Parts: sequence; structure tokens; C-alpha cells
Amino acid sequence: MEKYKNPLVERYSSQEMLYNFSPKKKFLTWRKLWLYLAEIQKELGLNISEEQIFDLKNNLHDIDWNRVSFYEKKFRHDVMAHLYAFGEKATIARPIIHLGATSAFLGDNTDIILIRDGLEILLKKLINVIFRLRNFTLEYHNIPTLAFTHYQPAQLTTVGKRSALWLQSLLLDLEELEFRLKNIRFRGVKGTVGSADSFKELFNGDLQKLKDLEKKLSNKFKFKNVFPITGQTYDRKVDAQILNLLSNISQSSHKFSNDLRLLQNLKEMEEPFEKEQIGSSAMAYKRNPIRSERMAALAKYVISLSNSSALVAATQWLERTLDDSANRRLVIGQSFLAVDSILMIWNNILENLVVYPKMIDKHIKEELPFLVTEYIIIECVKKGADRQDIHERIRIHSMEANDKIKLEGIENDFIQRILHDKKIPIHEKKINQILNPKKLTGFSSDQTLEFLDTKVNPILNRFHHLIDFDLSNIIDRQI
Repeated sequence: MEKYKNPLVERYSSQEMLYNFSPKKKFLTWRKLWLYLAEIQKELGLNISEEQIFDLKNNLHDIDWNRVSFYEKKFRHDVMAHLYAFGEKATIARPIIHLGATSAFLGDNTDIILIRDGLEILLKKLINVIFRLRNFTLEYHNIPTLAFTHYQPAQLTTVGKRSALWLQSLLLDLEELEFRLKNIRFRGVKGTVGSADSFKELFNGDLQKLKDLEKKLSNKFKFKNVFPITGQTYDRKVDAQILNLLSNISQSSHKFSNDLRLLQNLKEMEEPFEKEQIGSSAMAYKRNPIRSERMAALAKYVISLSNSSALVAATQWLERTLDDSANRRLVIGQSFLAVDSILMIWNNILENLVVYPKMIDKHIKEELPFLVTEYIIIECVKKGADRQDIHERIRIHSMEANDKIKLEGIENDFIQRILHDKKIPIHEKKINQILNPKKLTGFSSDQTLEFLDTKVNPILNRFHHLIDFDLSNIIDRQI
């Protein structure tokens, strides 16, 4: 307990994401790259024996971490440390390990693999958030609620229409995530500065063999695309694009967490609160929204990290400079772990999100008289009144009613003021007809149902295999 521990590792992120960015997966991938490189080089005619290939396969998973540590302290070079440690195990294959390759061959191709696999993990969790949010939206698509602009009561919408806005943000994120997965490129086999000079020598100037090597190697790792050209590394703009995607998901998440916390303050909605959960050490009655607060905290972190990868991409020198390395070790993995945590929390909240219809209705009734002013103006104009005159009469009455409410704490008497004003030609019966919340939500319900039917459901049908109806399978850490 005397050393710093990363909360993303200790408390928040899933085991699958932690493994994806673990040293074990990273360095096993390095060894697989060495193995497949040798296999394909043999196929293409290089002097590599079947016995050497078998030796690589037989020792692939036998990593002596102590020897790796020893060599890294000695050489101050992680690739050479692993190369020597692997060579001590695969002694027959030792002469041909890393033949023609560079450190970037291992590091960059592995990073692309981890990023691709990390996006696949996030895709499943994102689909599950969309699924649960779709269900919530459908359930409450026709329940009127106050809509706010500037956090001031504006008009009426529905609970489901509001949650459809959260959904729409996620669909934009999903669209970008799918694009990144579809277009992600393998770094390939490019040599020291991207010219593949070592492979030109190995293949006696045969460019086609280099192309065959890259194609076969990328297929081994299930990549359809390979960078046609690189410097020593793949374009660091890729990292900036990926972290921007993670930032976008975080922005959508933060927006949801903000809205939920505002609504929880109004007592209209509430995140899950467990039977023995304590909201405050001093104020026993409190029900603090710790889940959505944690979402917001993690989201801010990811959003801030995205700027770091942009700076790296912008400040690379010529074919490569190593001031990207330590930065990338931190920000790429950390961003994935944090977004993984955010999506698990979001799924947890949606599984037991509470709505309080009576509180929603109470707030509507408090503001409803002011919300029908536009309808009153329209009805008066239909009867021949001057629109500007009616607008001014209503403005005066609303300001006076508001003053009474705020200064004296009395109930809203705006409607009575309107009915007693002989210059406003509207009947009480008509006003009572207007004062029906379900008639004041416009096309909210229709828009929501159409959105779910045409935009959301087709996506869920396409990704039905990723929907996890047992929430425990996608939430395995502290929420």
C-alpha cells in the first residue's frame, strides 16, 4: 500500500480491456509478429527451416519475465530485451528472429492490433448502452415533461424524446467507431525509415515479394488494409483520430450525466441507489448521484487526453522522433480503459434508472400557465385581435404573476389574470382545453417512435449478437 495504484486498473475498467492493454498481450503479439514474419519469409524463399519455425511456435508463450527485465536494464531497449529473452528459449530459431525488421515493426503493428481489439470491446458496450437507452426511450416516449432552454422552463416535450437526444449522440459516435474499425490500417513491413531497404536486400530487389509479405502478414492479423507508405512509424494522426473518437463518446456520456444530475435534483429521475448505500457521511438523507458523477469525471479525463495525441501528431519530426513514445504509452491505454469504465457505468445506470411521473407532473402544473401563451396568442389572432397587442398584454401579466410567485410565494395566477383581462378575447373553456399537457408536446412522441423505428432498431438488429441481456457480463468492476 506504499505505491501509487491506477484507479482505472484497481477499480474501474473491465478485465477484458485490462488484458487487451496488458504486457502479456502486448509481448505475445510481438512474438506472433516474429513467428508469422518468419513463416512467410520461409514461404517466399528465404533460408529458414521448418525446425526453426517449430522452435518459435513451441516457445511462443514461454516468456521469462525476469530475463526480460534483466536485459532491459542492460540494454535500455525493450525490443532487444525481448529478442534476447526469446532467443534464449528458441535457440534453434535465434539466428532468424527479427530478420529485416525494426522496433517499429513490432511496436506499431502491435499498437494497431490493440487499438483495433479495444474498439471491438467498446463496440459491444456501446451497443448495449444503445439497447437499454432504446428500451427506456420507448417506454417513456409519450410521457410529457418540461423542456428547458438555458435551464429555464420553455415548452413541453416527452421523457422519451429527451432520451432520444442522448441516443442520437451515441449513434453519431457509433457511426464514427464503425468507420474507424472498417478503415483501420496495419502498419506492415516497412523497414527502418519506411523505405523497406532491408527487405529489398533480403528479396534481391523483388518488390512483389515484399507486397506478398505485407499482404500475408496483415491477413494473419485479420486486417484488410495496410498503409501504402510510412516513415519509421505509422502516421500518428491515426492515434489522434482514435482518441478524438474516444473523446466524442465521452462527450456524449458527460452530456447524459449532466442531464441526469439536473433531473435528479428536480426529483424527476434518479440513478440507482442501493438499499444500504450511503449518500453522505454527514447528511444521512442524501442520495448523491455517484455513478453519473463518476461518468463525468472519467469523461473529462478522456476529453483532456485527446489533445495530447493531437500534439504528438503535430510535432513529429520528418520520418520519426521518439518523443511520442512515453506519451503514447500513457494516453492510448488510459483513454480506452476510461471509456470502457464509462460505458459500464452507463449500462449499470440504465438497467435501473428510476422515473418519478408525479414529480414531473407537479412541475408541469407549476409552469403550464406560462407555457400556453403562444396558443393563447394564436387563438386571439384567429378572433381578429392584433398579435402584437396580445403579446404585450400577456407579457405584462406573466411578469406580474412571476413577481407574485417569487416575492410572495403564492400559486401561479396567470390564467386568472388572462381571463379577467377583457382586452384578451379568449374563453375559459378554450383555455381549459389548451391546458392539457399531452396536447402540448407537439410531434415529440411521433418523432421519437419514427427515430427508433428507422434509425435505432436497424442498428440493434444488425448488432443483435452483441446485446448482452445479462448485465453482469459487461459490468464486472466497481460501479
